[in-house]
Amino acid sequence: MSDGRAYYPRAYVRPAPSRPDRESSMESRRSNAAIPVAVGVVLLGLYLGQYSLLAPGSLGFLLVFSGLSFLSTRINPLSPHFYLTRKPSWLATGVVFLGGLILVYDAYVLFVHQFGSVTLPRL
Repeated sequence: MSDGRAYYPRAYVRPAPSRPDRESSMESRRSNAAIPVAVGVVLLGLYLGQYSLLAPGSLGFLLVFSGLSFLSTRINPLSPHFYLTRKPSWLATGVVFLGGLILVYDAYVLFVHQFGSVTLPRL
């Protein structure tokens, strides 16, 4: 004996919503644009360190404070419009911090060994 369920069509069941692909969405929300800028600032600071201690020190602190702004907000002194549309990646934040520490360390070593002058370079 059947109970009649086989003769009636099943009610429409909506498919479960698919889960978002987190790997692809994280890649699209993060930017690596700060890496070449930070590398350029480090190279410029190391070059200008031949003429003055103030150049690598100030550029190093600029990179460290930029790295802090990367961690907290999207405000970025290194971007042309001063506001990022996408947050920087963790790699970019690490490169900016590392570049800042390299420049501050370079200024410290130059000061301790008295290789650089403290005055501003003449143009």
